[in-house]
This record gives sequence, C-alpha cells and structure tokens, in this order.
Amino acid sequence: MAAGQVGGAAAVRSVLQRLAEGGSPERSELAAAVRFTLAALAAAAPGRSVEVRVPPWGAVQAVAGPRHTRGTPRAVVETDPVTWLQLATGALELSVATADGRVRASGERSDLASYLPVDGPWARDV
Repeated sequence: MAAGQVGGAAAVRSVLQRLAEGGSPERSELAAAVRFTLAALAAAAPGRSVEVRVPPWGAVQAVAGPRHTRGTPRAVVETDPVTWLQLATGALELSVATADGRVRASGERSDLASYLPVDGPWARDV
C-alpha cells in the first residue's frame, strides 16, 4: 500500500472513531479522509458522467456514461463531509441521507447506491 493510501485510510479511521465517540474530527483529517474516499469512488466507478461534490474538500467525476466537459454536469451529487464519509464507509444508507436532505442528487445516473459503500482499507481494524 502506498504512503498516501496509508495516510488516507488512517485519516478515515480516525474521523470515524472521533464521530463514534461524539467528538469533532480535526479539520486536516476530515479533508484527507474526504479526498481519499472520493478518489476511491472514482477508482471503483470510473467515468465522467456524475460529479460528486463534497465542499469544501473535493469533487470527482465518476460513473460510466456520457462525458461531462463544460458547464454544469448532467448529474450531480452533493453532500457535506461527515455525511459523505458515513456514506462511503457504510455507516449511512444513501436512501436515508437523501430522504432527510443531507444528500442532494440530480440528473441521470446520480443514484450512487450501487457504488456505496466504497471498498477501502479503512474498513480494516475499525
């Protein structure tokens, strides 16, 4: 495993632990965890038809289909960093987060349920 993967996985585990304990994650760890899991999603669901946004930490294009090149993408999924990490790690179901307004999704192919949770090394020893 590359050094970036180790650091990213450790950040994910640390953020999940802090959240489970009722605390707030450190800003730098939250940013690293979000970026790492977004990259894992992009690797697991290659493509450019859906833009997944987790402001302020990152955005990726993923999912096979028509390629987005300019302007607003046809399909956008946006959420906050904590909700994203919960979705990416399986701690929260996409349908629940969408129903209660924590996830905003629009456009064709914006249902990421088949790609979540994202498989990753953070799942080990959590």
